[in-house]
Amino acid sequence: MKIDNEIKLDFSDVLLRPKRSTLNSRNEVVLEREFNFLHSNSSWKGIPIMVSNMDTVGTIPMLKATSEFNILTCLHKYININDLINAVKDDNKIVNNSVLSTGISDNDWANLTMKIDLLEKENINIKFICVDVANGYMISLIKFCKRVRKKYPNKILIAGNVVTREVVEELVINGGVDIVKVGIGSGSVCTTRLQTGVGMPQLSAVLECADAAHGVGAHIISDGGIVVPGDMSKGFGGGADFIMSGSMFSGHDESTGNIIEEDEKKYKIFYGMSSDTAMNKYNGGVAKYRSSEGKTVKVLYKGPVKNTINSILGGIRSTCTYVGAKRLKDLPKCATFLRVNNQVNTKYN
Repeated sequence: MKIDNEIKLDFSDVLLRPKRSTLNSRNEVVLEREFNFLHSNSSWKGIPIMVSNMDTVGTIPMLKATSEFNILTCLHKYININDLINAVKDDNKIVNNSVLSTGISDNDWANLTMKIDLLEKENINIKFICVDVANGYMISLIKFCKRVRKKYPNKILIAGNVVTREVVEELVINGGVDIVKVGIGSGSVCTTRLQTGVGMPQLSAVLECADAAHGVGAHIISDGGIVVPGDMSKGFGGGADFIMSGSMFSGHDESTGNIIEEDEKKYKIFYGMSSDTAMNKYNGGVAKYRSSEGKTVKVLYKGPVKNTINSILGGIRSTCTYVGAKRLKDLPKCATFLRVNNQVNTKYN
């Protein structure tokens, strides 16, 4: 037994300190970044925000909408490959912002290779593969990543989720991973911390894992914990190269599910991929040896996702002007975090 007495921080525990700025307008801030990746010898240019690979938000309509902003959508692993081919064929912008998802079972491997084979027959080259498991500390994840890297040496390989430096380094050095996905239990519809007592506050996880990944030439995605646009800015300020969110993109026209009307308000359903809802849908129920680690919620209907994206990007641009960062890339070196007891005035909440 061991106790780490260092206090770990979440996005809600800090604010960014304002600094002198030479920027005259939010419009001067450059949000696009260009990345070159360690193992794949591939590159990508765009705004490094990613829609989570949850089946309520990681959809083809979402991919089409986010591609207009050069934002990535991580498609859920149950996506219909024929629908995807029809959606992305002859549109390089959509292809460039697509991410395929997979688990690590033999069936997942068969599905992944089948999808890539069918895409390649249509001359569609989706660059990104996301190997996604809730517990990134399993040796089987490393083995699966090695297998993917060997078969697809030029693909940009994402894998996770983890929250500590040693496994970030292991995934990069021995697993051939280009981008490590960081976050355990931080999602809005994730109950892992309640069910297991395992996790780490997201900002501290980002700080630790970004330092580890950058030290070996790789990158990280901060996955989860985003409540408001300012949280994305804090994630970038903490060293995250990409920010992934599900909840921010839920409840839109591009999200799956019908609109539900109750008490003259409109809602859409949003759920975690380890929830009863997801496991009943895809696995025939919750296996006897495990428990649900997600919840199902109703979120207010928000209309087209472009409005939310504009709000997010406007918030990040404003952050950059407050701290003097001319480019999103500069935000970490301009960021000073203040530990706070309270973030906002809640009188009219």
